Amino acid sequence: MVEFYNQLHPVVQGVLKGLAVIMVIFPLGGVCSMAERKVSAWIQGRPGPNRAIVPWAAWIPVLGPFLQRLGLFHVMADGGKMLFKEDPLPGHVNKFYFVLAPIVAMIPALTTVTAVPFGAYLDEAGRVIPLGLANVDIGLLAVFAVSSLGVYSLILAGWASNSKYPFLGGVRASAQLISYELSMTLSVIPVFMWINAPGRESTMGLGRVVEFQSGAWEGFTSASWGGLWFVFVMPVSAFIFITALFAETNRQPFDMPESEADLVGGFHTEYGAFKWGLFFVAEYAHMIVGSGVFTLLFFGGWNPLPWIPLAKLVAWLGVSSPILVGILSITIFLAKVLFLIFFFMWVRWTVPRFRYDQVMEIGWKKLLPLAIANLLFYAFEIGALQTAQPWWVHAAIGVATLLALVFVVMRPEQKLAA
Repeated sequence: MVEFYNQLHPVVQGVLKGLAVIMVIFPLGGVCSMAERKVSAWIQGRPGPNRAIVPWAAWIPVLGPFLQRLGLFHVMADGGKMLFKEDPLPGHVNKFYFVLAPIVAMIPALTTVTAVPFGAYLDEAGRVIPLGLANVDIGLLAVFAVSSLGVYSLILAGWASNSKYPFLGGVRASAQLISYELSMTLSVIPVFMWINAPGRESTMGLGRVVEFQSGAWEGFTSASWGGLWFVFVMPVSAFIFITALFAETNRQPFDMPESEADLVGGFHTEYGAFKWGLFFVAEYAHMIVGSGVFTLLFFGGWNPLPWIPLAKLVAWLGVSSPILVGILSITIFLAKVLFLIFFFMWVRWTVPRFRYDQVMEIGWKKLLPLAIANLLFYAFEIGALQTAQPWWVHAAIGVATLLALVFVVMRPEQKLAA
């Protein structure tokens, strides 16, 4: 089957990859929407969606009622309603850009999936080969470059609506993206500084990050740190990245672009039916991709546990088929991604929404100085590790970084003279 696929024309391969992405992301978006309603109901102590059921399933004695209470059929009900519901076009909007905005929202959401490896298999030599639609060496740069374009859809939707509240939501989206994208970028630089040891070929590939966390990457720290996940090596980087990811995906408590408490619905106030649904499919797609990137960078990718890589697990289980190894790795990876998506939902229904001024203050006055201090700390620390400095040098680096951070973050604000 693999040989038959490789013999196809590149255009045909591209079309098949595009259809595969659409057939995976759209159902996952619907499932995430239903899961969010069930998670919110569980947190708030209520049953949640549990009534929709198709006639043939109602005839099954035990399984039918169980699936009904689980809310599984609400995915089909919500999808059908979104697709076939009347989709009016308000008369006061800029019609071309109003329709174009949700399409623009889907393009980055579907494109970034191609640069994220989602599993691996073992070749004949026993090497772990990542599975992905486009296994490029600049995978993280590709994800950052394309995903940041998604904010244009929110700006376009707010501007084209010709309404006050959607326009304010679009302005908030652009300001929030700029504020937190800087911190997100600075948080991942230490990871690649750590794995790109001197004398080795440099890389920005996400697969290489997982390779280091598997213990298979030969670097200046591989003897003592290889196999340990980066969430334990760089917990501050992981915290900054996940916080910025909440803001980048407009998830509560950072959902300023659609804050219904003061903007009715924000940038999508004038939208309904299918166009409204596209915005939320794009949001869940960004959540899935962001959770996948976080898993690759900090959670060990497709490795089941720290210091227990996929190859060792396969050896223990005695699995030899590349297809079974691929399914096992994809299952491990998806389990971690689903846990992070549950964490997104858990935070949304637990933590209250910030005010807009608080969001800006956290981004510029708290998170950005923390990201800069974290970068400087690991820059000096990696240099000390390379030159085999004594323990007191590492302690001095940590203390100096902490004092500088406290001075920047906690310093009293200067008041302007009256």
